[in-house]
Amino acid sequence: MSSCHSSSGMPGRGTTVSVTWRRSTAPSVAGPAAGTTAPTPRKSSDPAKAPAGEITPATGSLTEKQKEYLTDRVPEGMDPAAVLQTGQETCDRLRYLVKADRDIAVGAIVSGEVVDAKPAVTHLCPRHQDLVDEAALGYADGTYEGAKIRPGRYRAVSPTTACSWQLTGAGGKELDAGSSATGKPVEITVPESARAFTSTGCYAWLPRGENG
Repeated sequence: MSSCHSSSGMPGRGTTVSVTWRRSTAPSVAGPAAGTTAPTPRKSSDPAKAPAGEITPATGSLTEKQKEYLTDRVPEGMDPAAVLQTGQETCDRLRYLVKADRDIAVGAIVSGEVVDAKPAVTHLCPRHQDLVDEAALGYADGTYEGAKIRPGRYRAVSPTTACSWQLTGAGGKELDAGSSATGKPVEITVPESARAFTSTGCYAWLPRGENG
């Protein structure tokens, strides 16, 4: 086992809403950050969402894909364009990250640093579907057990200097454990006999191509 706009002008009636995110500087490349956690589940106290048939922007119109993305996402009384911009920002960020480093883009989805990537990609930027598909097979920091364990080779492409991991089998028997303080990519193999996998400070583990 190896370890190691929205637009400043107001669109006219019948036009399609187009939101462009302008930056004064390039977005930061995703990477491990202290306190990074997966997005928290929606709470029952969250604001009520407008029914799909009532999603209408203050000006202009929406494409079918935009409507699909906004379904169950627009709080009552809010302009859908504001929510739509959030999804388009997600797509913009993924586009930037892919140009910088594809693995970091996938890792940002795995870790939850890029929030709600799946619906944004599905409805607004399907060209990035391969990133979401790969991320679905990865592991963020945490503990995984039983059916969540997928045997194969994995790599942590941007671990912190406090990256550690442990693999255990039946009865809690340790199969492998390791750590890395270099901040450089590391690889592990999750065997068929693994029953639990714990990762801390490694940010995100991505599947090697042969896993798929």
